[in-house]
Amino acid sequence: MNAIRLFLRDIRVEHTTFALPFAYVGAVMGARGIPAWWQLLWITLAVVGARTAAMAANRYFDKDLDAQIPRTAQRAVASGKLPASVMVWAIVLGLALLVVSAAMLNPLCLKLLPLAALGVVVYPLCKRFTWLVHFVLGAVDACAPLGAYVAVTGTITVPALLLFVAVTVWVAGFDILYALMDLAYDHALGVRSFPQTFGERNARVWPIVLHVTMTLALLGAGALAQAGSLYYGGVALALAVTVYEERLIALAKDVFALNERVFLTNMAFSVAFLGTTLASYVAR
Repeated sequence: MNAIRLFLRDIRVEHTTFALPFAYVGAVMGARGIPAWWQLLWITLAVVGARTAAMAANRYFDKDLDAQIPRTAQRAVASGKLPASVMVWAIVLGLALLVVSAAMLNPLCLKLLPLAALGVVVYPLCKRFTWLVHFVLGAVDACAPLGAYVAVTGTITVPALLLFVAVTVWVAGFDILYALMDLAYDHALGVRSFPQTFGERNARVWPIVLHVTMTLALLGAGALAQAGSLYYGGVALALAVTVYEERLIALAKDVFALNERVFLTNMAFSVAFLGTTLASYVAR
């Protein structure tokens, strides 16, 4: 039981709730309402499988780097509390769940699966080569709403692609802020990140630019997908969150406290945006 607790804590299983709302947004937008229960079930399992595999890959490939950074040195694999093989098995089982879920949804999901699976596994390696790692992570997370849309409709449309863009830049924005916590160690260890490449000042500006871009992409997706008026309340909320973040970033000196507030704010936003999206189709 202790090993299970260590594993679940290391992959931060509670943060799966952060990935699910936008997956459901994609499903609701594709169905123009509430999808079938079995679609929601397999979409949920696909997200759980993909996120488990992605976090396990991150912990496995980064174990040596994590061990050298005080913030991450106590992670279960980095500290030796769990063997690295646990994460290898988690990658295998997570991808297996993703494959089964995609197969149960529709053929197009299964055809697109290799791209998503590749991103899930290799994104932790990108930080060794490019500062674009934040956008790779964003694209991996954005496969959730895109995949859910495809799961319901069996097609890829412009609204689905706009959702993909929105989530990509949304995640990339706060992941750039997240990288500020390890900036000194990124320089020392040769880890590539946006802050390490362009400096802290730019790393505090560009998340706002990216989150404004997210707001515009969500606006376009809703317009093209014929969302009801309540949907735009969620878009307005996205803009309000971005303004709030700008104030936080401008005033915060402690990047650890800054990241905690930004993360909690965006988690709440994702749930609220799902609510406005669902209401916009159901209430019509």
